[in-house]
Amino acid sequence: MASVIDFLNTIFWGYVLIYGLLAVGIYFTLRLGFVQFVHFAELFRSVLRAPKTDRAGITPFQALCTSLASRVGTGNLAGVAVALYLGGPGAIFWMWMVALVGMATAYAESTLAQLYKITDEHGDYRGGPAFYMARGLGVPWAGAIFSVCLVIAFGLVFNAVQSNSIAEAMEGAFAVPKLATGVAIAALTAVVIFGGVRQIARVAEYMVPFMAGAYLLMAAYVLATHLGQVPEVLGHIVRNAFGLEAAAGGMAAAMLNGVKRGLFSNEAGMGSAPNIAAAATPEPHHPSSQGFVQALGVFIDTILICTATAVMILLSGVLQHGNGVTGMPLTQAAMSVHIGDAGRYFVAAAIFFFAFTSVIGNYAYSEAAMVFLGADGKAMITVLRLAVLAMVIWGAQEAISVVFDAADAAMGLMASINLIAIVLLSGTVVRLTRDYFGQRRGGEPAFVLEDHPGIPGEVDHAIWGRAGYRPAG
Repeated sequence: MASVIDFLNTIFWGYVLIYGLLAVGIYFTLRLGFVQFVHFAELFRSVLRAPKTDRAGITPFQALCTSLASRVGTGNLAGVAVALYLGGPGAIFWMWMVALVGMATAYAESTLAQLYKITDEHGDYRGGPAFYMARGLGVPWAGAIFSVCLVIAFGLVFNAVQSNSIAEAMEGAFAVPKLATGVAIAALTAVVIFGGVRQIARVAEYMVPFMAGAYLLMAAYVLATHLGQVPEVLGHIVRNAFGLEAAAGGMAAAMLNGVKRGLFSNEAGMGSAPNIAAAATPEPHHPSSQGFVQALGVFIDTILICTATAVMILLSGVLQHGNGVTGMPLTQAAMSVHIGDAGRYFVAAAIFFFAFTSVIGNYAYSEAAMVFLGADGKAMITVLRLAVLAMVIWGAQEAISVVFDAADAAMGLMASINLIAIVLLSGTVVRLTRDYFGQRRGGEPAFVLEDHPGIPGEVDHAIWGRAGYRPAG
């Protein structure tokens, strides 16, 4: 079994996804007319306005925070350090490139998730890649495979990974036993996830801005105290990206590690964030609105938070010492240079917030998958929640590589299916985008299904039909 899993991961992560995710990002960037750059201000407008009438969904800001809760995790701390160690400073440049084109992919998949969402039996919006595969492409079997992989990877195993990261940080910084940390995390997780997606959104709405803001303030302090060195560091990143400086294997290593870590971090094209994007009430009332919100999530995750980690490491000088330290210890060593012994405590606290919010964000995705699978009854959702808590406790103490490799394979399969689906539905994305900006020139955009008879598949008339539209006010 281990050999089969290793083979699948080699195929998915060595060939299909590294090139596929990048190619799809470039494809949507070109086909949508560089929408993430030309209409950058729209990303902020769409997230700052709260819906006034439709209460079936969470707010755009809550959807952004919940998706960031999952996106912003240990990869923003340890993953960036690994990219620097293996690929040199130039890896950060390629992380930027992946994020900038990935914003178009994130826009496309979340726009589709909005269009093909449904209202469940509790009156809440639900949707995601499984829904646009089934309702947009007419292939429910692909949606089922996607949903099972999502529950395995994000709902269960990756939550064990996040718990393990917290437990190791707490043990290293405060000598707290791993089991005690696991039980405490599980208890906190239970308080949040047993309240459902709305409770998760409310917690994320407060916790994510706090954790991201505190981390970026620390980065701003480091930049301010090393202001004279910042231009040289940025130049170092660009020169190394194109092999103009010899470091860690040259341009090829910088590109490979930057692309890989960037994709792992921002999740654009993976099909994860659209599950929470579909739960939002967009403002204005148009599927593209929530697409802009999730494109902003990619920008914040990589361009802001990952860059903050990279700059703090590069300004510390610890990477040049060649002592073989990488991952989280490298980030901790860098912070210790900047703020002394408090550095390891700061990193431990950052890991806690980043990883804990990933746990609750990942759970929110898996609950949407359970709805698609028809397993969203009270008993089955309770089983899922208990399984998540068990994995959190187990993950705090154990790190069995075969299980984690299996999750990577599951994520690789779901991402591959999602990429095919959004490319097949790319014409619909283009149509929605043109409609949005065509209306924007004349006022407030509003999508009404009857005005678009060529939209393929099954779209919920109660949500997007003329009778279902409720203007703001």
